[in-house]
Amino acid sequence: MKKFFSLIASVSALVILAVSCGEKEPVIEYLEVNKNNISGTWSLKEWNGAALKEGSFLRMELIRDDGTFRITENLDSFEDIPRVVTGRYSLENYDDLGAVISGDYDHDSGFWTHSYVIRDLTSLSMTWIAVDDENFVQVFERCSE
Repeated sequence: MKKFFSLIASVSALVILAVSCGEKEPVIEYLEVNKNNISGTWSLKEWNGAALKEGSFLRMELIRDDGTFRITENLDSFEDIPRVVTGRYSLENYDDLGAVISGDYDHDSGFWTHSYVIRDLTSLSMTWIAVDDENFVQVFERCSE
């Protein structure tokens, strides 16, 4: 009888071990931050920890070949009349910060208000953190083309 209970305990331990090994969290594959991996169309999903208010949007297309961008947004315009802004961006790598994106607009507004460190780049999302204000955080999701 002792052998039977010992066998049951051993089998139970193996089952628990097998089940616990099967419940691993998915591995997130982070990408190198470069123009190739950030090119495409992105939608702003979160700004400083909060989702955008209903009906608001910002979509940004980053074009790798010529380093240009096109932003379509209604954050500072009438909700039903989006504004389009274009310009150029650059991506530089720094030893202390990592990849930093900055840009300037084609119209009279000049440079972006901030330069941003790009973090947590995956095939589906990325986070931008202002170089001069680590509390200014934007989270983007890749749009399906």
